[in-house]
Amino acid sequence: MKPRSLMFTLFGEYIQHYGNEIWIGSLINMMSHFGISESSIRGAALRMVQQDFFQVRKIKNNSYYSLTNKGMRTMLDGFTRVYNKKSDKWDGRWRILTYSVPEEKRDLRNQIRKELSLMGFGFISHGTWASPNPVEQQVMELIRDYHLEQYVILFSSSSVVSHTNEDLIEKGWDFAAIGKEYEAFIEIYQTKYDEYKKRAWNNELSDEECFIERTKLVHEYRKLFFVDPGFPNDLLPPDWNGTKARELFFNTHQLLSVPAIRYFEKVFEKAPDHELVPNRDKAINPFVV
Repeated sequence: MKPRSLMFTLFGEYIQHYGNEIWIGSLINMMSHFGISESSIRGAALRMVQQDFFQVRKIKNNSYYSLTNKGMRTMLDGFTRVYNKKSDKWDGRWRILTYSVPEEKRDLRNQIRKELSLMGFGFISHGTWASPNPVEQQVMELIRDYHLEQYVILFSSSSVVSHTNEDLIEKGWDFAAIGKEYEAFIEIYQTKYDEYKKRAWNNELSDEECFIERTKLVHEYRKLFFVDPGFPNDLLPPDWNGTKARELFFNTHQLLSVPAIRYFEKVFEKAPDHELVPNRDKAINPFVV
């Protein structure tokens, strides 16, 4: 696990439900379970501040980190589709985005591509991306955050004259490859789920282990949404194994959740001046029904 990616996982899965701020010592404690050194964590946190994903404040000798607006949007981009109920029906509209970013802003161009992919956009031709999902608000936030008004145009259309919807999907997304990613996830976590059930029944799962395993589960499942565009069900291939993977993720998540939250609450330290009203129910069950 890379430190930055794991930080987003921890904020999305736990910290956002407990005031969105954490002492760096607590963060180091949590991340040490995944083989990441203290120096790597501190370095990653500093870079996150420099990149405007984190803000930090000092109280005496302690540093407390929270997500900025940009960091919160980036985190939610990675978590909203993980937990939201997928739509059965497509609204019939394509969201089409074109951009032209100068060569001297290559890093910005690469960041745009990453964020569009995470939103579920597919690359359909040079400088042109498309999505059937209602992501207008997210795109407009992206444009404002990165000051892209002069580089980006977003369209919404109910028809594409030159191609069928099937042609557009084939150009922008490789569902055969995405299906293989889901198959690998199912193969690993079906075995794990069966083992967890047996061990939970025998009271052999510690709170600490559940925290580690729930975090790994979410981290691995969340990565699938870098390739899965999250289409409405009526645009998906027949017998789509992403549905089976989601059910497996939900069942495994719920099996581990309560003891995982107990362990998180044990090691989590908020700022002394922060009045905490934790949304514990949401932390245990973040799924939107």
